[in-house]
Amino acid sequence: MAGHRHRTLWIAAAALVLVWLLSWAGFVIARSTKITPDMVSAYASSLDLGKLSAADRAKALRELADKYNALTFEDRRGLRPDTNLFAQLTEAEKAAFIEATMPTEIKQALVAFDQMPEDRRQRLIDNAMKNLRAHPDGPDSGPNGPARFSPEEEAKIRSLGLKTFYSESSAETKAELAPLLNELQNQIQNGRGFH
Repeated sequence: MAGHRHRTLWIAAAALVLVWLLSWAGFVIARSTKITPDMVSAYASSLDLGKLSAADRAKALRELADKYNALTFEDRRGLRPDTNLFAQLTEAEKAAFIEATMPTEIKQALVAFDQMPEDRRQRLIDNAMKNLRAHPDGPDSGPNGPARFSPEEEAKIRSLGLKTFYSESSAETKAELAPLLNELQNQIQNGRGFH
């Protein structure tokens, strides 16, 4: 009876050690496979789309979008777009990539923004533009540097509404809008747009 009890204890201890080792191995694997901004940048820089077939181009861009989407919101904000890669994309590829990588939070912010009263929208845009101009080299710079909008673009954003302006824009303009969208989403999320 005592031998049976010792054997049961040894089996239980071995099972505990095995569970602990499997948990530790899972943690190590998960940590080593976590996508970082440097990994996304390195992958983007390694792509030479001109040498790829249409199917391979699409696959590479899907993989890049998946890597980009695996980043946290803060990591995404700090990631500088690869302008060389963006220049290689067709308009359709740019549009598809931007749509695939636009966070749900920003899509929700677009809807919330357009549902706000006019005075709040204007105040949010004023604050967002002011913040972007004050930090031209900040994490919300666009693919071509700091976010800059012509007076005509800014007027359209204000009059049409951001969602309409965004949906009617070219892929290039959508990429340029990303810093503004991030800033607006940040302000809405922090409740600054509701005062």
